[in-house]
Amino acid sequence: MKNIMFKKLTILPLLLLSLSLTFSSCIKDKDGTPDAKAGTPVAIAITPDNAAGGEVVTINGTGLGDIRSIVFDNNNVPAQFYSTLNTETNIVFRVPDTAFGGPQNIILTNSAGRSVTVPFKVLAFPGITDASTYSFTGDTEITLTGNNLDDVSKVVLTGSTDEATILSASRKSLVIRMPASEMDRVSLDITNATGTITTTHEFINVDKALKIFTDSYGPDFGDGSWGDAGFISTAEYRIGSASIGKKYAAGNWHLINFVNWWPSVASDPNYKFMSFWIKGASKDYSLYITSDKAEGGFGNFDEDNKVNVPANVWTYYKIPLSQLGLWATGSPMQQLGFRIQGPDGADETFYFDEILISK
Repeated sequence: MKNIMFKKLTILPLLLLSLSLTFSSCIKDKDGTPDAKAGTPVAIAITPDNAAGGEVVTINGTGLGDIRSIVFDNNNVPAQFYSTLNTETNIVFRVPDTAFGGPQNIILTNSAGRSVTVPFKVLAFPGITDASTYSFTGDTEITLTGNNLDDVSKVVLTGSTDEATILSASRKSLVIRMPASEMDRVSLDITNATGTITTTHEFINVDKALKIFTDSYGPDFGDGSWGDAGFISTAEYRIGSASIGKKYAAGNWHLINFVNWWPSVASDPNYKFMSFWIKGASKDYSLYITSDKAEGGFGNFDEDNKVNVPANVWTYYKIPLSQLGLWATGSPMQQLGFRIQGPDGADETFYFDEILISK
């Protein structure tokens, strides 16, 4: 019994000592920041000295262990970093995705308010994610959406000297007026303080395309729809001032038909794409593109020619003619249509705009 009591009395001080050390350690490093004094920070080198958003930057120097904030001084954009990874001689962080482009300073500040300034260049190339339209004529206004667009200085049609006019520019939006051009389809070379990018988006020159429907029927085209005829709408449109609507009656498998009886549309290997906008009906549907020279005949449901149309929104389509087979059985083509299976239960109306065949 005495031995047991002795062992208990021996263990108890050891436990108390261990708890004391643990508690002391927690107080000493309670915020996770290394135990570094707020001295005078000095930067000796930065690697790399220019980088884009998201890239890793390392600063070497002395007195860096207590750094509490890092700010890119162009519009005062803070950089996130882990203070627990700081050392007295190194600090590692990423360029913020929100950093503004161009030469500027990175300002590092410690808990005593002492700072060091490091010259740096943020690479913030313009980026385009969307456009208000993908076709143009001279003087067409296009709104480009993306990032790093506030300092864009030039927009040129790729492969030419034709320059668009910049109407307005903000961080996320750029409005331009397109020039007249002799090119069939163009991408855009966009330049800002960081440099130049070429858009992946292409823009079709309407003046060089075969017009099936723009604000009205293209030359020699008219309506040959099954069931209800197509109708011009000035209330619903995506480009210009009008679209063409079509009511598809419930269960009747209607189609809208763009006919060109004369001179018809001859096959031309220079033509590469069919493009168009469709505004969907009350729910998601599929429409089938068909022609009188298609492999299965006019009005067929070829899965390769199916386009899925989301409800109640305008959607842009640009499809290679090699996929559609509009002249699969001969030339010229006289009829081009969009057919539906159904609709079931109720009539549905779709709107079509800017239907083009382009080179």
